[in-house]
Amino acid sequence: PTYIVYRLGFFLYVCFKVRIMFIWGLFESVFSTIVSLLFLLAVVIAIAIIVMDNRNPYKTLAWVLVLVFLPVVGLVLYYFFGQDTRKERLISKKGFKRLTRYPMMEFQMQESFKVSEEKQHQLIRFFQRDNLALPFEGNSIKVFQDGYSMLQGLLAAIKSAQHHIHVEFYIFEDDAVGRLVKDALMDKAREGVEVRVLYDDVGCWKVPFIFFDEMREAGIEVRGFLKVRFPRFTSKANYRNHRKLVVIDGRIGYIGGMNLGERYLKGVAWGNWKDVMMQMRGKAVYGLQTTFLTDWYATDHSLITSSVYFPEMNKQGDALVQVVTSDPVGAWRDIMQGLLMAITSSQKYLYIQTPYLLPTEPILWALKTVALAGVDVRIMIPKMTDTRWIHWGTMSYLQELMKAGIKVYMYQKGFLHSKLFVCDDCLSSVGSTNMDFRSFEHNFEVNAFMYDRTSALMMKEIFLSDQKDAKLLHLKEWRMRPWSQKVKESVIRLFAPLL
Repeated sequence: PTYIVYRLGFFLYVCFKVRIMFIWGLFESVFSTIVSLLFLLAVVIAIAIIVMDNRNPYKTLAWVLVLVFLPVVGLVLYYFFGQDTRKERLISKKGFKRLTRYPMMEFQMQESFKVSEEKQHQLIRFFQRDNLALPFEGNSIKVFQDGYSMLQGLLAAIKSAQHHIHVEFYIFEDDAVGRLVKDALMDKAREGVEVRVLYDDVGCWKVPFIFFDEMREAGIEVRGFLKVRFPRFTSKANYRNHRKLVVIDGRIGYIGGMNLGERYLKGVAWGNWKDVMMQMRGKAVYGLQTTFLTDWYATDHSLITSSVYFPEMNKQGDALVQVVTSDPVGAWRDIMQGLLMAITSSQKYLYIQTPYLLPTEPILWALKTVALAGVDVRIMIPKMTDTRWIHWGTMSYLQELMKAGIKVYMYQKGFLHSKLFVCDDCLSSVGSTNMDFRSFEHNFEVNAFMYDRTSALMMKEIFLSDQKDAKLLHLKEWRMRPWSQKVKESVIRLFAPLL
């Protein structure tokens, strides 16, 4: 009897176990099905939102491809980087208007360049109307083409500061160069000079908090631009402050493509770091000051409008300069539209240096159109870059550019990080804007546009000098590159609007 009871018990236990396993398996199957359906629903909803946003069709297609072929990765990327939060007004336009209504705008209007509507450069008028960027004459321009000379000039300017120093960089590294600038700023703060530092939170992700805390302890006001923190991470991660500028006492300004870090001096593993940074003296510094104070207001919510930050100045040179900004907040992409206008109005030549070439469709067609019309269009890019995927995307555009008659040069001596534009010995531009979707549509950027012959010839000479260290690509040879390389470039190009 004991044996029978034992066997019966074992049989019942097995039946119970099988039943439990069956129920659990059924539960797992149902749960898995529900999760799959919810995930599929999330993907469908994301695609529907993207389509209904009526974005650029190329960007829409790129996001749809990512979500269809890489649904898991695609949803994560879309959650953090794909949502269009411009309607949220990350930077208040009302705040900007409050800032510009104060005495500094009235003062700047009086000091700005006056010319009759008939004779005024169309580009000046566009920037003045749409960007509220005022043109100023009587400025002096000094260009730095390497990190050593720029750092020496910047440290000398910091040392000369009497009232205030405003510093804004995408990257402020905790290395030998960053610490050198930090120490110089801390010394001035201890002397009683007002020092404000604005850095981009994503650009300085790797910088330890103590680096900026030491500045604060010395009396420097330090702020991170659009800090990326949960749960509001998704509304800010995609919109970064890529600007690089310094203002000393409202009289000396720096603008260009260099950040604060050792690599901008020492270069990269494959060569030197070629860049352009520009020092301005004169009333055009008002434009840089307005840019900084606007960004400071957006970050700190403190309104700085005293006329002491906009001192009266005499003529410093002959350059006519307009400091122009662009951001992802408003309806228009001001710098991209300005460059589009400059490209289509060029008559003789057009030279461009950019580290990344992922042009929007209007810029691409404008470049090809003026080249077909006989304008000497030359574009210089680096042979190697710090971002392999973006470089592959860049390569996908070169064949059609060369077919239109555009001369493409690859800089050989290292990494070309310069953002330079010059045409017809009368217009030139230097700043932080790359010729790519991210700079045009997602980043906060700033460029100086110069409307005088001397500045244009200076930028032209820089391009022609760098051309000696660059290789001219030939269409016939370019077509013969490996088939596998062409496929890789073409696939990456599909996602160019997202890079």
